[in-house]
Amino acid sequence: METKRSKFINDGFIKIDQLITAEEVDTLRTIYDKLLQDKVKTAHLRSDLAGADNSEDKKVERITQIMRPSTIAKELIKNSAYKKAEQWAKALLGEDMELDFDMMINKAPHTNTPTPWHQDAAYWIAMPDKRSASCWIALDKVFEENGCMWFIPKTDGKPILPHKNLPNGGALYCETDSSKALSIPLNPGGCTFHDGFTLHFSQGNTTDTQRRALILNFRPKKMIEFEREQGVDHTGERKQRN
Repeated sequence: METKRSKFINDGFIKIDQLITAEEVDTLRTIYDKLLQDKVKTAHLRSDLAGADNSEDKKVERITQIMRPSTIAKELIKNSAYKKAEQWAKALLGEDMELDFDMMINKAPHTNTPTPWHQDAAYWIAMPDKRSASCWIALDKVFEENGCMWFIPKTDGKPILPHKNLPNGGALYCETDSSKALSIPLNPGGCTFHDGFTLHFSQGNTTDTQRRALILNFRPKKMIEFEREQGVDHTGERKQRN
């Protein structure tokens, strides 16, 4: 554990070969696919990180993101994956780490749309305590051709780079030297953890099957409370402060 913690602090990311069992993966897949198919219930939490695609007179979701799926499928929050990931987050960054929000990111077959290089911290509001750990859980076998994660190991003093939005309302991206990037293939149930300042990326899905990932984001309890006071609840819209 100490070796993993040191690597996380120094490089900004780690790989865990098996966070959850095959049975636990199957349970998550069932919930995941129901949410993907229910565009009505998830409408207020759902977006395409690739931006709109209205080709052939229909919108095609290439990189489907559903924020805070556990607010709809409440059984998720009791799933063992959440408990195991939280235990790792506490071991990596301290006992005050708690779940801030969860999300699903699915890459549809033959969409070949990359998630560009970015740092999660580019999405944040200003916070005094910037500790964070994002757990990216593979629900399918992931490799370069279907969109496994790539990371660039951190260097001292690495700032948040300037980010822009992709066209048509897509995700944030930045320009960076990716010559030292490392790809992290995973089997179902494996995961990575990365912090908010670590540059990461994934290629598009060129295969016949979907690439499903469940992401659990952790930060200190006091910073979660701070976010909520500022109206941030990660549902995709900023809430009015009372």
